Amino acid sequence: MSVIAHNPILPGFFPDPSACAVGDDFYIVNSTFTYFPGLPIMHSKDLAHWNQIGNVLTRESQLPLKDAEVSRGLFAPTIRYNNGTFYVICTNVSFGGNFIVTSDKAEGPYSEPHYLEGADGIDPSLFFDDDGKCYYIGTHPNPDGCRWDGDWFIYIQELDIENFKLVGEKHNVWHGAMRGVHWPEGPHLYKKGEYYYILHAEGGTGPEHAVCVARSKEIFGTYEGNFCNPIITHRHLGKQYPIQYVGHADMFCDKNGEWYMVMLAVRPMNGFTTMGRETFIASVTWENDWPVVNPGLGMLTRALRINLDSAESETISNTEPGVDKKYDFREVKEIGPEMLMLRNPGKDFYEIVEGRGLKLKCSKNLITSLGDVSFLGVRQDCHAFEIGCTINTDSLYRGAAAGLIIYQNNRSNIRFECSNNIGYVIVTRNGEETKYETCALGGSVSTIMMRVLGLRVFCFMLSKNGPVAIAGNIDISALSTEVSGGFVGNTCGIYAHDYDDTRETDMYAGFMSFYYARFLSQQEKEQLEQEYMEDLKQ
Repeated sequence: MSVIAHNPILPGFFPDPSACAVGDDFYIVNSTFTYFPGLPIMHSKDLAHWNQIGNVLTRESQLPLKDAEVSRGLFAPTIRYNNGTFYVICTNVSFGGNFIVTSDKAEGPYSEPHYLEGADGIDPSLFFDDDGKCYYIGTHPNPDGCRWDGDWFIYIQELDIENFKLVGEKHNVWHGAMRGVHWPEGPHLYKKGEYYYILHAEGGTGPEHAVCVARSKEIFGTYEGNFCNPIITHRHLGKQYPIQYVGHADMFCDKNGEWYMVMLAVRPMNGFTTMGRETFIASVTWENDWPVVNPGLGMLTRALRINLDSAESETISNTEPGVDKKYDFREVKEIGPEMLMLRNPGKDFYEIVEGRGLKLKCSKNLITSLGDVSFLGVRQDCHAFEIGCTINTDSLYRGAAAGLIIYQNNRSNIRFECSNNIGYVIVTRNGEETKYETCALGGSVSTIMMRVLGLRVFCFMLSKNGPVAIAGNIDISALSTEVSGGFVGNTCGIYAHDYDDTRETDMYAGFMSFYYARFLSQQEKEQLEQEYMEDLKQ
């Protein structure tokens, strides 16, 4: 039996994947930067169908993010399993540095962070050796002084895993595969046969991103690079290739002894990346004691045959990546783990009232600020989609505002905002706001929609005769990493804020529903299916 995995296996903003296999189960965690909760935990039985079973960091005490810019916070986690315990190690670049949390269940709950004294740099990973010892591997600036931006080293040090303390000498073991390399990062350590292997990325997170490997018979080196480095990259395929920025990988072996690699990549639209870095999968074989990625191709494919039984679910859940998401707040009791918030919004920023819907506090911090704002959203995972919500507009008066938003960061976003029975379409580019159109809402309840077709947005309001166009053909190329910078993809959701910062009582916006619906024509479906089949033939 086999199953077909379609790339990306985690579409949308799922960067820096780390994976581990535990028996019949597979787990992936990804970076979330300044989104809360932190580090989604994805689970699969067949590597093709994934479901989010929780988040690693669910309490503010685990994840302080006060006033952090959206591309700060949590960088590059690693998940590992050893003797009944799951370990997740990560860097909070805004508060505290490198830390480890533990749990006896993959879905959590996880412990409070154990911050690692002396673990400088970023991108930490753990390796458990055959003799029971644990080792820390990470990156830090060149100890002799950086000669250029990104002149960093990969280092290894023994870790007392019982007391979460680094012990012994710090060994700078690898500087990257290329001469004059920039940003050797995301290292992972493995052992296969008589060799230890360092798998790492280099070249930065953009077009020159690549995956390289080195090996040694001693854990502290000396490490030799593979003459075939980089073992996978798309930097030689040109700017028009549909999958780019390939890098930051992790390897694992299934119960049948077959090896796989997960890595990040992007799918730009006309040179602009709005979905962020996504998670892809490839097969790995071993030749001359070196890993070979997608042998015979050396590049990512749109489809990959996995030699495992299919575990596809008969029902579709909001916790699955790459599916339509619908929320009737009058019928749910809690927010699912796939929902994202920004920074540390506070425990009381929303409430679900049975039979009535969601009450979202109108934060004193505007959605365009770096404060703890009121926001609930999901990841953008395709180039054509629609979001919509139904709001109790009677709850929005005297400066209270709420609506829909497509959010890249606080300085780059587009929103359809309701306030004082008026709807506003507002685009923020590089911190500068432009109001496109306004409309009278009318009635106590309003349904508003935003439709994205590539790099263009169209806004509608629902009337008794159907959708009414309010504003359209608005360019959102500024909501891309190429223009806005940073490391995140767009998220789509609902928000509420209060323009009257002198008001002493809290205002709340009432939401009855929210949805995220993907568009794909029959012609596009057939074209994708044809491309999948061509990949499988190769």
